[in-house]
Amino acid sequence: MRLLASGSAALLVELDGLDDVLALYAALTADPPHGVVDVVPAARTVLLMTDPAVTTLAAVADAVRTTTPRPDTRAVGDTVELPVHYDGADLADAAELLGLTPDELVARHTGAEWTVAFCGFAPGFGYLTQPGGQWEVPRRPTPRTAVPPGSVALAGEFSGVYPRESPGGWQLIGRTEVAVFDLAREPAALLRPGTTVRFVAVGR
Repeated sequence: MRLLASGSAALLVELDGLDDVLALYAALTADPPHGVVDVVPAARTVLLMTDPAVTTLAAVADAVRTTTPRPDTRAVGDTVELPVHYDGADLADAAELLGLTPDELVARHTGAEWTVAFCGFAPGFGYLTQPGGQWEVPRRPTPRTAVPPGSVALAGEFSGVYPRESPGGWQLIGRTEVAVFDLAREPAALLRPGTTVRFVAVGR
């Protein structure tokens, strides 16, 4: 664990990997240090935003060092069910990369729950992990200039849902009609760190 000041009001905690991030994030959200107003996970870091009027970065760092991670806790939030049409342009290619048939890929994708590990790339885009899922899918050699909103995709160990039309290099395996990001909704982002997600196959 490495702790670094990020400006005057935030502390960045660098960790060895995603499992360590999720374990520390679960502990810090369950019992935030005094003066911490937000906890933001990423692939290898946790950022703690503080209120300088009530705490110091040194005090928060001391609290983090004495925090016991929760390694058995990946899901700390709500559960979301997403119906998916598994008709993505890259479904067959992604299945071949994994040594599966398209139907076997769909069965694996829907067969266990996913957890939003962290968010990024675009507002509402969650990086979902499936413990023990054995996913390792390379990105496309040439990214698309426009990926439709609702596209369900794979890249590396992650799955994700594109919240809006944007460029992207992930392998597209399906689509959902559920809006994962909507400014008219509170909260706008449906997929937030700790949220459990279950994909459900519908007519292809």
